[in-house]
Amino acid sequence: MKKILIEGMSCAHCTAHVKDALTKLAGVTEVKEINLSGKYALIEGSADDASIKAAIEEEGYDVVGIQG
Repeated sequence: MKKILIEGMSCAHCTAHVKDALTKLAGVTEVKEINLSGKYALIEGSADDASIKAAIEEEGYDVVGIQG
């Protein structure tokens, strides 16, 4: 599992954008959680960090770290 630290999400609409971007990303098998107050997403799969970062930043949010 990977934990993605995300800045810039401020509402449920933002989390939906992030979830949609991650769901469409090759190598992501499951988006387990998008946590607005904790500013993170949890995903399962084999997507590489650069692809994850690019997909989220393309939606207008900042990835400040990826763990796992």
